[in-house]
Amino acid sequence: MTKTPYLRRLLGLGAVLFVILFGLGTRLVFLQVFLHDRYRKIADSNTQSLSVREPRRGDILDANGNPIAVSIPVKRVIANPVLLGKHYVEIGRQLAPLLSYSEAELIQRLRPTVVRTNESGQPVTNQYVDLKRKLTLDQWQQVTQCMATLKLSVDESTLSRNEKPFYRALRHQSISAVNDEQRLYPNKSLAAHVVGFVQDNETNFNGTILSELVGRDGIEARLDSKLKGVRGWRITETDRRRREILTGREQEVEARPGLNVVLTLDLVIQNIVETEIAEALKKHGAVSVSSLVVRPATGEILAMATLPNYDPNQPGKSPPEFLRNRIISDQVEPGSTFKIVVVSAALNESLVTLTDSFDCENGHFWFQKTLLHDHEPYGVLTVQNIITKSSNIGAAKIGLRLGEDRLYEYIRAFGFGTRTEVPLGGEISGTVHPVRLWDRLTISRIPMGHAIAVTPLQMMMAMCAIANGGKLMRPMLVNRLQDANGHVFAQYEPQMVRQVIGPEASQEMVTALKTVVSKEGTAVKAALEHYTVAGKTGTAQKAGNGHYLAGKYVSSFIGFFPADDPQVCISVVLDDPKQGYYGGQTAAPAFRRIAEQVASYLKIKPDVEEVAPDSGVSLANTKTATPAND
Repeated sequence: MTKTPYLRRLLGLGAVLFVILFGLGTRLVFLQVFLHDRYRKIADSNTQSLSVREPRRGDILDANGNPIAVSIPVKRVIANPVLLGKHYVEIGRQLAPLLSYSEAELIQRLRPTVVRTNESGQPVTNQYVDLKRKLTLDQWQQVTQCMATLKLSVDESTLSRNEKPFYRALRHQSISAVNDEQRLYPNKSLAAHVVGFVQDNETNFNGTILSELVGRDGIEARLDSKLKGVRGWRITETDRRRREILTGREQEVEARPGLNVVLTLDLVIQNIVETEIAEALKKHGAVSVSSLVVRPATGEILAMATLPNYDPNQPGKSPPEFLRNRIISDQVEPGSTFKIVVVSAALNESLVTLTDSFDCENGHFWFQKTLLHDHEPYGVLTVQNIITKSSNIGAAKIGLRLGEDRLYEYIRAFGFGTRTEVPLGGEISGTVHPVRLWDRLTISRIPMGHAIAVTPLQMMMAMCAIANGGKLMRPMLVNRLQDANGHVFAQYEPQMVRQVIGPEASQEMVTALKTVVSKEGTAVKAALEHYTVAGKTGTAQKAGNGHYLAGKYVSSFIGFFPADDPQVCISVVLDDPKQGYYGGQTAAPAFRRIAEQVASYLKIKPDVEEVAPDSGVSLANTKTATPAND
């Protein structure tokens, strides 16, 4: 009997112990299994330090290796008001000139403020203030020197052992900096619409605010993934005071810098172009002027410029419309430059020859009860003279002979109605309506460059196709990707899109286009002294709100030289010029000035001999001589 109470107590104690152990075991399982990741992160944060290493953004270079966009190391300055204590006013006054702040503003930013209360109900003061970005290394050195020699209202020689750590942290830790980079465009607005610009983008990574440069326009945006590189990181063991300790268990991955992008652009030619179109913009009072320089055989873009432009170092200071690359984002009716499409198509289909004649009706042609005009009362003109004189009626009649379906096929074959796939954002495809949407007049309007909308780049590549034996090339703007040591990661080659017309038709078109710059043509002001030029003028009335706008025109000239061995093709387009509006009056002279300088710079071999003594006649090579009936 005496054993029964003892056994009962023993069983009760065992049950209590079982419940306690079961509860502990359950709690351990819950912590170790279900909350493992959470507490692992807490433990790591208490014993490890993670630092992220930002990669250097790659440079953008021109074809000769000249920098267009570069990155330089800078500092991002951060303050910890908790470590400043009551001395934030003194520090603010001494640092203000170095950080380009007013004293009052910096003091306000350094003032310790309560941002929240902790679980115990005690106030928590802000420990992070983003003070200054893009501080140069020299400027940061001045800041650290200032902090090391601070003049404080306390005699630090009398400090106690417990007070000294606070002032040591104040001088060396309260104002800190992280590595950053700044994007610079040393040529300012030169080639701005090609290179584009970047913006700072902030992300929160494990409680750390990281800043990276992100491309927002141009090559900077299109090749952002190649330029920005890959982040690195470093994990180290820390003690309870968050100081690094050497344990041999550090983990480190170096950042991988971004690749350098080498363009086909030549900054010397780009500067020539921008200087000359700036003069044209001023002289003719145009809304804008755009120009391209392209190698017809390869599609390489040597210059691409549109004015007004902007400084990519400060894109926000320019109106939004200045940031638009009109060469690929604006569509206009091309006017008479589009006659090269219908005539080359008819030649290629053997529907006409250069010597075939068309009656241009003395400048008045009734078609579908609608009158079509020429700018001069031409009578019978050959196909070649239709190009020479830029006859709308002659082009319309060639279009009628070609027919709607074949005309549409050649329009699309020349690349109109589709993007050229130049590596820039914002390109549009233009407007080419399918034949089923044409009205009865469309077949007579498209040959003269109406009822269709194109971009300046599309029109340029079409002309290059004629200069290149009928081969349409894809515009090429990026030559290669390489690292800082010059090792090439990707080399880009010229790409042919398609053979649009045959070599024979192409050569016939060149023959006709050479007459445009003769005394009988519309672009005598585009003629060069030592080179035979082939080209075409364009003057199109601007459309808006469903009708043509009185007194508003788009004037252009596109030409290449030497005509029978084309090295470069140059286009000039003026939007709404006020002083003169014909392409031969406004765009052709700008073409000539650009061409003369480009020819000299590239050392292009002349194909026209010197003027004969006492004759006043330029002796051209027989192969490139202008026909007598021009």
